[in-house]
Amino acid sequence: MHLFSNLLSFFSASIGIDLGTANVLVYVKGRGVVINEPSYVAIDRNTKKVLAVGAEAKRWASLAPQNIEVIRPMSEGVISDYEVSEQMLRYFITRATNHNSFTQLKVVIAVPYKLNAVNQRAVKDSAYRAGAHQVELLEEPIASALGVGLPVGEPGASMIIDMGGGTTEIAVISLGGIAAANSLPIGGDALEEAIIKKVELDYNLDISRKTAEILKKEIGSAWELPTEKTFEIRGRDRSNRNLPKAITITSQEVREAMMECFKKMAQGVRDVLGECKPEISSDLYDRGAALAGGGALIRGLDQFLSAETGLPVFVAEEPLYAVVKGTGVVIENSEWNRHAKV
Repeated sequence: MHLFSNLLSFFSASIGIDLGTANVLVYVKGRGVVINEPSYVAIDRNTKKVLAVGAEAKRWASLAPQNIEVIRPMSEGVISDYEVSEQMLRYFITRATNHNSFTQLKVVIAVPYKLNAVNQRAVKDSAYRAGAHQVELLEEPIASALGVGLPVGEPGASMIIDMGGGTTEIAVISLGGIAAANSLPIGGDALEEAIIKKVELDYNLDISRKTAEILKKEIGSAWELPTEKTFEIRGRDRSNRNLPKAITITSQEVREAMMECFKKMAQGVRDVLGECKPEISSDLYDRGAALAGGGALIRGLDQFLSAETGLPVFVAEEPLYAVVKGTGVVIENSEWNRHAKV
């Protein structure tokens, strides 16, 4: 029996996937996080053959010739292109398992809060066709809370605010379950679109999403900086025959561009707090809220949310890895397997 068990273990694997709008992260049981790549796929328009996936495909996004299409198969946390998402999943699963063909491959995938049944089925079907033998879905707020080490199983309440590429998940968790939650269509993509729109309106300049992403990361903030920053960008001048033009943007301008999104986040937190019972609210004001996801890296977002909601807000350790590490907790710890839903 012991030999059979060892053989079964040898021919099986368990992986956790954060299938995000902006990035795909993969956790392998016993090894930890092994993949963190952008959610991009480059295909040949004529043959439909996949040419590149992940970071390499993203590099082609603004440079690819007309015969190559670069696709982001995820939008606002859900699959928008089923065929391409399946190919992307297959690629990352194969990489994560070192190209081995296992008799049993268990996959735990984090999905947005209250993902409808149609989209749940789409995620699971894509994973099965990509090579999984067993697929379980885990709500992102639970995954994120587990990943940042919140006391999810305790009677007291904890709050997680996870801002990803396509959505912001806000949840209050107690005794291993969600007491109140909200999912907002606000994430890194929305911030970049807001920056693009402001530069267009204020300067009549068209900039790429890549440029907007750089501005967000380099000088973006949600709170006034001790020393405000500037950054030179280049784009197409609409007022001068779309010729190239360089301008200098300030951190104040970038902050103004993103502020509407931040205010919607704060309102989302207030809405969730409004659903909570008084005793839960008391716990939250004592414990505070953990800020995770790529949005947690925006300077001063914790200060802004704290000022707007009255809650202490702190940035979680390794916020980008919160969700995928949460899938890892489920994979490594049988006690948490019950939180994954089939």
